[in-house]
Amino acid sequence: MRADRGDPRGRVAEHHRAGTGVARVGYPIEVREAAVVRRERLTPAMLRLTLGGPGLDGFHTYQADDHVKIVFPEADGVLRAPVPGEHQELHWPHPLPPTRKYTVRRYDARARELDLDFVLHPGGLASAWAEDVPVGERVTIAGPPGAKAFAQNYDHYLFAVDATALPAFARWLEEAPADVSAHAVVETGDAADHAYPLARRYGVGVTWLERGDGAPALADAVRDLPRPDGRTFLFAAGEADAIRPLRAWSRGRMDALFTGYWKRGVADLDD
Repeated sequence: MRADRGDPRGRVAEHHRAGTGVARVGYPIEVREAAVVRRERLTPAMLRLTLGGPGLDGFHTYQADDHVKIVFPEADGVLRAPVPGEHQELHWPHPLPPTRKYTVRRYDARARELDLDFVLHPGGLASAWAEDVPVGERVTIAGPPGAKAFAQNYDHYLFAVDATALPAFARWLEEAPADVSAHAVVETGDAADHAYPLARRYGVGVTWLERGDGAPALADAVRDLPRPDGRTFLFAAGEADAIRPLRAWSRGRMDALFTGYWKRGVADLDD
């Protein structure tokens, strides 16, 4: 068995802390079973599954970047789930079962509901599952493993995200203080993805980019934004190589949190 500790690094491959703006908070990790209770197509390439049921009692999530692992059956059809242990850790069987990580878009304790948003794409394990899974199907999830929290005393927040990190940005928008100042640059594969639902907030601007078709790269578009006044915090999340150029650019300018949600050509990045 392999131990997976309650480490708020989450998606390990590209997590980075700059300055003092990121606090690490561990959670007790749980393994839960829930059912698919609802499905909603948000955009042509984004699907929301709502999980529900008593298995979600006591679920905890405190930060916009929290995630859970969906545990899938192996090739023989058998689901080999991890087992909770002591000291905020899970014990995983060897070899590891297929898993994928998804951001907690919404959790409603009273309704016992958890929303997960899926970017649909050819060849993806979780994408294909999400498109076909029927309402009523049972799902095993593990986590969240911990929080990557940043302080709320900055003058301005800057987001550099692609479609995979839209749920984290959308949740942050709903939970941020009323007088927050922020700007997000969002890279998607198609203009239709711009229909993803985001709360409208005074003082928050969004720049949408379509990948390719002469549009600037995500990092270039962020670097070209006017420099805001005061202390700024950068949250960069999405394809690992797309956000990488912002590391050197942000160093010395602002506190930052970098999380590579995926890497082109690599399946299950963190594992």
